[in-house]
Amino acid sequence: MSLLFIAWRNFRYRALSSFLTTLSLTLGVGLVVLVMSIYGIISEAFVRNASVGYNLVVGPKGSTLQLTLNAVYYLSQPIENLPYTEYMEFYPKEKRAEMVRTFGGDPELGKRDGIYAGFMKEGYAIPLALGDYFGEFRVVGTTPDFFELLKHGPDVDQPFTFEEGRNFEFHNEENSYFECVLGSRVADQMGMRVGDVMNPTHGDPEGKGHGQGFQIVGVLDPTGTPNDRAAFVNLEGFYLLEGHAKPIPDDAVIELPEKADPDEPWLLTIPEREVTSILVRNGNLMMAPMLQNRIKESVRSEAATPIGEINKLMTMIVGPLMQALLAITLITCVVAAVGVLVAIYNSMNDRKRDIAVMRALGARRGSVTWIILFESLIIALVGGIAGWVLAHLGIWAASPLIEARTGVQVGFFSISTYELYLLPLVIGLSLLAGIVPAASAYRTDVGTNLSA
Repeated sequence: MSLLFIAWRNFRYRALSSFLTTLSLTLGVGLVVLVMSIYGIISEAFVRNASVGYNLVVGPKGSTLQLTLNAVYYLSQPIENLPYTEYMEFYPKEKRAEMVRTFGGDPELGKRDGIYAGFMKEGYAIPLALGDYFGEFRVVGTTPDFFELLKHGPDVDQPFTFEEGRNFEFHNEENSYFECVLGSRVADQMGMRVGDVMNPTHGDPEGKGHGQGFQIVGVLDPTGTPNDRAAFVNLEGFYLLEGHAKPIPDDAVIELPEKADPDEPWLLTIPEREVTSILVRNGNLMMAPMLQNRIKESVRSEAATPIGEINKLMTMIVGPLMQALLAITLITCVVAAVGVLVAIYNSMNDRKRDIAVMRALGARRGSVTWIILFESLIIALVGGIAGWVLAHLGIWAASPLIEARTGVQVGFFSISTYELYLLPLVIGLSLLAGIVPAASAYRTDVGTNLSA
């Protein structure tokens, strides 16, 4: 009869004690696996969502991380706003002159190329204006280019598609400038669909409501990005809301545009306009560092690379957090190993006679020692594998919710790198824990325990 088989029979013979010890180890390992998996999901979600269709985010001078969190993830609060003329600096003089004719402003703006126009070529710049809320969700004022030019997905090659409806338009006769598109989570949580009217509040979720609403013309398919939890409105309509116009200086030079339809509202002139941030993709990505440095030289603007900022966040904040989690993991595994030690050691008094009988029948001290160590190994294997399976069953059951919230697809066999080291660690610690009771078995006196 092999020593491993004898250890397995001992494990089964003390079924209740073995079950409770293994259950304790199972729960410990399951907790550790869940913590590691959650960390991996969060890390992947941040990194993937930083891989966007633009390579720079431009905003006011200040923290580049705050700028990234605000413009990419719609978290944090805007530092302040940039004048609309900073957005115009990305365009050649022909496009700038067209903006002056359309919105009204200083004619001199259309007589020169923008400072950054030479870097753009076939690239694009998309303005964002934030500050309002729809329930708990951010309202993002932007242009139709947001959904026409940007891409998403792991390889940043998937266009935005609509579960219902269409992209909003710059202007149409039916809804004027007041159209919006809802992210999938916003539509589901707020119970809004195409044809409903969205009324944003000013400044915060509990702020004053604007009198003007936006006609919902589209609901996005889920993307697994922060865009799922934002409401996108036509930038021109956003500007026309109460409190969104910047006061015009007395000395401002403005050439008013010709109004085609007297019944339509006056659009804000260029001096009245501000943007919170600008999403930029320059034509030649090799020139992106030069463009970034040029923007940083300006008095008002700052430029951040989303991927770089998120990597810094992961290194500076999430990295130390992971180290702390790994320390907790090690402590949890040590506690579980101590539980194995205590359970087996406490059973030694009941087994001294059995061990003495085995010795009297010819079993060597080393064989008895290995039986105890094998018993620790069985507990470690059963508890470790059961804990891993239990944790991944939980992750698999929650996978639809995880994918909806983060865009990260997880399955039963989705594992993190650290998990590969967990089972060997648990086995090693359990074998160490088995040394003390194994040593006790090794020292068992045959004569004393047979005569007892």
